[in-house]
Amino acid sequence: MKALLPQINSPKDIRNLTVLEMEQLALEIRTYIIDVISKKEGHLGASLGVVELTLAIHTVFNTPEDLLVWDVGHQAYVHKIITGRRDAFLQNRDLNGISGFPKRTESEYDTFGVGHSSTSISSALGMAIASQLNGNHEKQHIAVIGDASIASGMAFEALNHAGATTTNILVILNDNTIGIDKSVGALKEYLNAVKARKNPKENNMMRSLNFNYSGPIDGHNIPVLLKEFNRLKHIKGPKFLHVVTTKGKGLKLAEADQVKYHAPGKFDAFTGELAPKSNEKVAPKFQDVFGKTLVELAALNKNIIGITPAMPSGSSLKFMMEAYPDRAFDVGIAEQHAVTLAAGMATQGKKVYCAIYSTFLQRAYDQIIHDVALQKLPVVFCIDRAGLVGPDGATHHGVFDIAYLQCIPNLIITAPKDALEMRNLLFMAQSTELPFAIRYPRGRCEVLDWQKPFETLEMGKGIPLYKGKKTAVLATGTLSARIASFLKNEDKNSSISLYHFPFIKPLDYKLLNEISSTYDTILTYEEGAIKGSWGETVSVYINQQNKTINCCNFGVPDVFIEHGTVEELQQICKLDVESITHTLKKYF
Repeated sequence: MKALLPQINSPKDIRNLTVLEMEQLALEIRTYIIDVISKKEGHLGASLGVVELTLAIHTVFNTPEDLLVWDVGHQAYVHKIITGRRDAFLQNRDLNGISGFPKRTESEYDTFGVGHSSTSISSALGMAIASQLNGNHEKQHIAVIGDASIASGMAFEALNHAGATTTNILVILNDNTIGIDKSVGALKEYLNAVKARKNPKENNMMRSLNFNYSGPIDGHNIPVLLKEFNRLKHIKGPKFLHVVTTKGKGLKLAEADQVKYHAPGKFDAFTGELAPKSNEKVAPKFQDVFGKTLVELAALNKNIIGITPAMPSGSSLKFMMEAYPDRAFDVGIAEQHAVTLAAGMATQGKKVYCAIYSTFLQRAYDQIIHDVALQKLPVVFCIDRAGLVGPDGATHHGVFDIAYLQCIPNLIITAPKDALEMRNLLFMAQSTELPFAIRYPRGRCEVLDWQKPFETLEMGKGIPLYKGKKTAVLATGTLSARIASFLKNEDKNSSISLYHFPFIKPLDYKLLNEISSTYDTILTYEEGAIKGSWGETVSVYINQQNKTINCCNFGVPDVFIEHGTVEELQQICKLDVESITHTLKKYF
């Protein structure tokens, strides 16, 4: 049988296919995704689970005139492949290649940019209301959202609003009982109960919210999907379709271990077996240093609690969930709730370590200010994926946390240079009376022997690492270790002095005064946004002391950094070893 995928350049090319041809196309798309991702890495399981669903949507609805919004975007690879980006998919997530997520500047079929969850219903509803106001009552507006994402507060807010409108919106619930980790909470149990009922419409929550509910239906059955979409297309007002799919569909190992195969790295495209790991001992990931250290601390302190919003594997809170299941909580995709839940526990004497990715913590900004810092509640924010994260791109780079946290009173902000220091900051955080943030990057540490006895760092203290004569380099986080490794190989009589600041706030003003009285030039380095940066804070303080010093700040420029490898993005931001070396050699 002749291959169909090479002939598909837009959804128009699938609308005249027979069901048998669509099923063949679905098989070809799965094979293509598996082949590409096995070599390049990326989000695998979610896209494998929505092949038939995606084909059916684009067949029945007149995209891009009808507006389709994907939630999160992990499952949008099929959508990209059939909307003119089949060949470009070979450069998925590469520098200057297509994004791993829907992106408005990339295609007219990408109606809304997404990388974080639970935005699809709100954005699709906004489009639907705008269509009404423009007098267009025939246009379709479709939001595809998963059972983990729909549990988020934002999704519930949108459902509450949509049900009170007459808009032409269709919410498709892609129910596969999993997000990145297993779905949690009472809503998951409710959806399971709905699937088990003889009459799913009876006492249905979505019907109570004024949605025309239908389902559950098999999300892999193309004839059933086509029939239901053609029916729903002619029904006015808010509609809700419950679709049941299998994440990782078509690759047996991905179906069997859906957590591991969400983004599995490289694997054998035929068997699904993950690429073998080297037997060479490697340094741990920063997230594992957090997870394993927290288990040690929890054994010593019964008041320690761990919380994460839907990221027990990614954040490594899974270690505490295994060791102390009654003291570690996955609250689902609910960052705002996670922070205020932690605040509530802190009022009762619990020491809560709240593990959230830097970009996800942005979603709980008011809770940090209003519920934690204002009340001086000693919640510990373990800010994972701080800095540039690589192929996930602009939606996931954790480069804004220093800027958005520095302005909050009562908040201690730290950035360890390595695993040992991170471990000690986690230890130190349990005895503080104020909110305490620890930001650390994605990836591995450079220290193999990191599980050493705990030590307490002196609050707010900067640390001299190298002593020179002419230029002072001030750095925070792992950039301190990167610069130190360069200076280690230079002449011991170098003109460069290096000072590491594990405490971004409070700042070591005593050390700053000493530095500014000794050197003519000060350079600051951080892997964070240059606007509102720690370096700017240093420069402002020095200027306020009426010091005539040349102070230069280096960080992430004031643009959204796109996707690529971490190394490529560091080069763009001039934060890689070669760029730093080139800059520092000017001051020898």
